[in-house]
Amino acid sequence: MTTPAPSPGRGPDTPALLAVFAHPDDESLASGGLLAWCAALGVRVSLLCLTHGEHGRGGGGRSLRQVRADELRAAARTLGIGRVRLLDHEDGMLPWIPPDRLDDDIRAEMRRTAPDVVVTFDTDGLYWHPDHVAACERTTAVVAALGGRAPALFHVSMPPGAMRAVVDHAARVGAARRLAPPFARSILGVADADAFGAGAPPPTVVLRVRGHAAQKLRALRCHRSQSDGCALRFVGEDDAPRLLGTEHYRRSRVGARGGTIVDRLARRASPRDLAAALPLRPPPEPDGRDGTPRRAAPEGRRRAARAPVGGKHAPDRA
Repeated sequence: MTTPAPSPGRGPDTPALLAVFAHPDDESLASGGLLAWCAALGVRVSLLCLTHGEHGRGGGGRSLRQVRADELRAAARTLGIGRVRLLDHEDGMLPWIPPDRLDDDIRAEMRRTAPDVVVTFDTDGLYWHPDHVAACERTTAVVAALGGRAPALFHVSMPPGAMRAVVDHAARVGAARRLAPPFARSILGVADADAFGAGAPPPTVVLRVRGHAAQKLRALRCHRSQSDGCALRFVGEDDAPRLLGTEHYRRSRVGARGGTIVDRLARRASPRDLAAALPLRPPPEPDGRDGTPRRAAPEGRRRAARAPVGGKHAPDRA
C-alpha cells in the first residue's frame, strides 16, 4: 500500500525525512513528535512500514491486517506524513526474512523519497522486539552501503522510565475516577512498561517535542485496535507534553555528517534556518557490480534472536 499525500507548496527541492519502522503505531509512539514537527515546518516526511502488524491484537471481527492499515493511514494524516509505504512482510518474522529482501525494499524507498535524514529504531528496538531490531540493522546496512551519498541516519529510543510514568499516571487517574483495579498497565500490548528504553544506548540528541505532544497523542489514538488495557488511554492532551514530550535520538556512525534538521530542532533554531540545515543530494546511484549499492555490515551486534522483554512473544506485539 502506498499513500501519497503531497502538500501544496512542497516541491522537489524541499528537505526530506524518511522514517523506517516495523509496525503500524511504531511511528507515533517512537517518533510522533519529530515527524509532526518536521511536517509542520514543510519538510517532506515519508514513512516506510515493513509489516501490517497482522499478528497483533484486536480487529473487532474485521481483518486485523486491513484494520491496522486503515489506522496507519489515519495516524499518518494526523502527524502530517505526506507519503506512506506499507509492505507485506510477515509480522514477527523480520529477523528471518532474507536480508537482501529487506535491504531492497528500504533502498527502493530511499530512491523514491531521496531523504536528507533517515530515522529508524536504535539497537535495542525500543524494548528488544526482534522485528524492531531487524529494522534497525537492515536500515543501518543500507545507509552504510551508500557511502558518501548516504543521508544522515538517526536511531530513536525511548527515554528510560517514560512509559512507567504513563502507567503510573493511568493508575492515579483510575483511582481518582474510582475505577475498579487493576488499572491499565500495558503500553500498546507490551506488558512491562519498564522494558522501554531499559537497554537503549545513550542519545546524542534529546528532542523536546512538547509543542506537538498532543498531536502525537491523537496519532496514537488512531491505533484503536491496540488500545485494550493500554495506559495511554488515560493520558489527556493536557498531560501529553509532560508524558510524551521528550524523544531520544542517536546519530549513527554511518551516513552523512554535518548539520541536520534534527540537530536544529534540538537547538530550537528559527524556522528560516531549517532548510539550510539539510543540503540536498541527488538520489543514490548504484555502485555494486550487479547495479545495486554494496552492502555493509550493520552497526552493532545482531540481537534479533533475543526475545523481547516483558513476557510477550514477538508476533503478539505489532
